[in-house]
Amino acid sequence: MKKFPKWTAADIPSQRGRSAVVTGTGGLGYETALELAKHGSEVILAGRDKDKGHEAINKIRSSISSAKITFEELDLADLASVHAFGERMNKQRKGLDLLINNAGVMTPPVRRTTKDGFELQLGTNYLGHFALTAYLMPLLSKGKQPRVIHLSSIAHRNGTIHFDDLQFERRYDASKAYAQSKIAMIMFALELQRRSDASGWGLLSIPVHPGISRTELLLNGAGPNSAAGITRRLLGPVLFQPAAQGALPALFAATSSDAASGAYYGPGGFMELRGLPQPGKMAPQALDTAASARLWEVSKQLTHVDFDKLASINA
Repeated sequence: MKKFPKWTAADIPSQRGRSAVVTGTGGLGYETALELAKHGSEVILAGRDKDKGHEAINKIRSSISSAKITFEELDLADLASVHAFGERMNKQRKGLDLLINNAGVMTPPVRRTTKDGFELQLGTNYLGHFALTAYLMPLLSKGKQPRVIHLSSIAHRNGTIHFDDLQFERRYDASKAYAQSKIAMIMFALELQRRSDASGWGLLSIPVHPGISRTELLLNGAGPNSAAGITRRLLGPVLFQPAAQGALPALFAATSSDAASGAYYGPGGFMELRGLPQPGKMAPQALDTAASARLWEVSKQLTHVDFDKLASINA
């Protein structure tokens, strides 16, 4: 059996001539965009906060004088914003090589909804990215060995798709809703790969997770002054890995020739909490192909996106 490589950011091959969209302007998104730009990729960093977005790209440009990076406004909790972003990209660009579906929200203590009425975590973490990927498919189909990387979480192990109460309207549980959104990302990634293989879309679609990393997402989940927030703030430097290391599984999946379809990558250390990228363990329920196909159809209906039609525009 081939030994898995010890892989770091130094192993990222040249990305010159390639282009990428990365969602999320802080934490993992920032570190991912930074490394892609450092290795020559043209990067579109997409997020809802203009000030944070411009601050991020200015910081990257200040450390990498040759960086080709721009900010584009994108609110994944608003399907109109996702559609507008997709239209801009399709008008401005001739192709796209890489999409990293990274941005997300985590365990808001009170149930909140997106502008379209979806439970916030499902709507932002999953449905917004589902629609975004669909709108960018015409560009990805023209890309050079295009890849779509989907950020999941070790929390997906506790997740299931609650088809009878997808939006947690009857009884909201923040952790269960988060786990649902993250197992949905794995099921989407695997189903996208199956459909790409069957229809000749030419995509490599890979789910990944960052372990436990020091990002704003952790502190903003239950609130910085909650018991969980205080614990994370005090013990984070000891227990959690830096965001730059947490970004490595996504960067591996996005750039390495060793990244494979059907695989799932995360940190290779204790319980997949930290460490260098290695193949991770997917929960059995994430491999349910019937549930994944059902989720795909439900997602198309909820987002009003004809994914298959958009994917076949340039086929």
